[in-house]
Amino acid sequence: MPGFHLAQLNLGLFRAPLDSDEMAEFRRALEPINALAEATPGFVWRLKDEAGGSSSFVDVPGVDDPLWAPNMSVWESRDALKHFMYKSGHASYLRRRAEWFQRPDGLINVLWWIPVGEIPTLDDAVRRLRHLEAQGPSQEGFGLRDDVAPPS
Repeated sequence: MPGFHLAQLNLGLFRAPLDSDEMAEFRRALEPINALAEATPGFVWRLKDEAGGSSSFVDVPGVDDPLWAPNMSVWESRDALKHFMYKSGHASYLRRRAEWFQRPDGLINVLWWIPVGEIPTLDDAVRRLRHLEAQGPSQEGFGLRDDVAPPS
C-alpha cells in the first residue's frame, strides 16, 4: 500500500501588483525562498509558473483579481512543512507578511493527503479550499492545526 504526502495550498492577496515598487523586496525574495523550500528535507514538489519560476505569477482559477496568487507544494510530512514555514529562513518573511499581503475574508489555506507520487492540480486545490470553508475539516481538506491523519 503506498504512503501519503501532504499537499498544501496557500492563497495570498497582494497589497499591490507584484511588479510595483511596493512589492520589490518580496519579489527579490521569491527565488531564494523557493530554493530554500526545495532544499528543505521533506520537500517533494511546488507549483511553478510557465517559466519555471514562482507560482506568485500563476492565476488562481475562478478569480479575476490579479492581486490573488497561489502557493502550492507537496511535503513528505506535516513536520517537514512546519519546519520550512516556522524554523527556516522563510519564517522571517512569514512574520512580515502584512507588509505584502492583505487579510482577506475567508480561508486562504488548505492541506490534504495525496498518495506518494501524485501531483495535485491547482483547480483541485481551490476546490478543496472551498470545501473546507463550507464544510469544515475532513479528508477533503483541513487546516495546519487540524489533526487529520492520512487515510488508512
